[in-house]
Amino acid sequence: MRTLLEGAARRKHTQAPPHLRPLQRGFGVTATLHTSLGPISVREDQGIIAALNWHAADHDATLLEQEALRQLDQYFAHERTVFDLPLDYGTGLHEQVRRAMSAIPQGETRTYGDLARDLKVPAQSIGQACGANPVPILIPCHRILGAHSLGGFSAKGGVETKVWLLKHEGAAGLLL
Repeated sequence: MRTLLEGAARRKHTQAPPHLRPLQRGFGVTATLHTSLGPISVREDQGIIAALNWHAADHDATLLEQEALRQLDQYFAHERTVFDLPLDYGTGLHEQVRRAMSAIPQGETRTYGDLARDLKVPAQSIGQACGANPVPILIPCHRILGAHSLGGFSAKGGVETKVWLLKHEGAAGLLL
């Protein structure tokens, strides 16, 4: 005969029981950071930062979301140049491109063509991976430029936001 504990051990819960959920959350801390670019929010999914959004969050921050916001706050205060977070790099070619983008140091840029040559893929694939990046800033797709232009930027504010981020990182000299 199964005991109550054996049955509970077999069940897999995706969430903590309601009385334990406050221990997983930020005790009312919202998952939003107010920046020079406006509100930025992050969303965790299964232990990784799965999205960075350009609007205020409507939920309390998990501990990982709080850490992501802390690191973003340090970035905007010029106190952080590299993020140390579990991120959604995607799979296949998108993962390959996003990891290559993450290796570009702050203050430097590459062209779509540079990355395409390095990864031996069409430049259009680089642009597609940038455009589908779920965590801009954290995976720095803004550091990828066109050969003779800034290229695009899929986040709120478009190219103006891209220019702001590059100036913030000290790459403004590359824009002239």
